[in-house]
Amino acid sequence: MSKFELTRRGLIKSGAAVGAGLAMPTLLTNSANAYTNEPKGGTVTLGFNVPQSGPYADEGADELRAYELAVEHLNGGGDGGMMNTFSSKELKGNGILGKKVEFVTGDTQTKSDAARASAKSMIEKDGAVMITGGSSSGVAIAVQGLCQEAGVIFMAGLTHSNDTTGKDKKANGFRHFFNGYMSGAALAPVLAEMYGTDRTAYHLTADYTWGWTQQESIQQATEAKGWKTANNVLTPLATTDFSSYVAPVLNSGADVLVLNHYGGNMINSLTSAVQFGLRDKQVNGKNFEIVVPLYSRLMARGAGENVKGIFGSTNWHWSLADEGSKAFVKSLGEKYGFPPSQAAHTVYCQTMLYADAAETFWYIQPLWYC
Repeated sequence: MSKFELTRRGLIKSGAAVGAGLAMPTLLTNSANAYTNEPKGGTVTLGFNVPQSGPYADEGADELRAYELAVEHLNGGGDGGMMNTFSSKELKGNGILGKKVEFVTGDTQTKSDAARASAKSMIEKDGAVMITGGSSSGVAIAVQGLCQEAGVIFMAGLTHSNDTTGKDKKANGFRHFFNGYMSGAALAPVLAEMYGTDRTAYHLTADYTWGWTQQESIQQATEAKGWKTANNVLTPLATTDFSSYVAPVLNSGADVLVLNHYGGNMINSLTSAVQFGLRDKQVNGKNFEIVVPLYSRLMARGAGENVKGIFGSTNWHWSLADEGSKAFVKSLGEKYGFPPSQAAHTVYCQTMLYADAAETFWYIQPLWYC
C-alpha cells in the first residue's frame, strides 16, 4: 500500500529502512542547500534554449519574447501579468527567492545535438539553474536527459510528443504543453461528426518522436471512429519542398490528408497540397479534406488563406477569457503590439510555475509501507 504525503516548504526523501519494510523519511526544510541546484550568488540565472534558426524559428522568436516578459514580471517590472492571477501569492516581483532573475539564451537549431550543447554551456559556463525552451520534442527529450544528468530542472517548453513525459520521462523534467494523445482524443469525434465515419486517411508525418506519436495517436483515434488508413509516409524535418510527398496522395484512394507537421513544415506541406488541387478534389464521392492535428496562430498566419476551414488542435488561444489569459495577453500585446501564440503562452507559464515552485517548495513523495 502506498501513501502520499504533501509537505509545504520541505522535501521528503526516503532514508534507511527501519523495521519490517518501513522506510522512514528524512525531512529537508526550505533552508540552505535544500535545492538540488540552489542558486548560490545574488542572482538566479535561467537558460532559454529556443530554435532561433531552422523550421521552428518563428515559434522560437515568440518564445523569447514571452521569456523576456516573464523575467521582467518576476523582477517587478511591467504590470506583473499572469503573476497577479495566481492563487499562490508567493511571487511578489522581487525575483526568485529574493534574487534578481537573469537569463542567457541559446539556439537549438531544431537539432538535438545542438540543443544539448547549448544547454550544457548554459549550465556549466553561465550557471543556469533551470533550462527551458524548444519547439521540438526531439530537442526536449535530449535536453531533458542532459538536465537530469546535471541535476538541473528542465521545463520542457513546446513539446507535444507522448514520449516526453511517457517512456522518456525524467524526474527533473516537467511539461505544461498537451500531447499527441490529447489531440487525437479531442479531434476524432469532431472529424467523425463533420466528415463522417467512412473515410480513408493518408498521413504525412515528421520523422522524429513528435511526428511518430502524433500520427499513432490520431490514427488510433480516427480508426476507432471507423476511418481507414491508406498510408503513413515519414518526411525529414529538414524538408522544405513537399511536392514529391504530396503527389502520391492523388492516386492513393484516400479522401483525407493528415499533415502531422508543425511550424514551417506544416506551412510548406499545406501549400503543396493546395497547389496540387487537393482541396478542390472529390474522391470516393466525398469532398477531399485536409487535417492538421496540431497548429498555432503563427502557423495559421504563415499558411494564410490555405488554412481556412481546416480542423486541428491547439493548447491555448489568446481569445480565452480566463483571468490568467487576459492578463498575459494584455501584457504581451502592450509590449510587442500583437497577441501571443500558444508557444509564447506555454513558456511564459513554465517560467512562472518554476518560480512559484521555488518559492513555495511543495513536493509530493510516495512513502511505502508494508
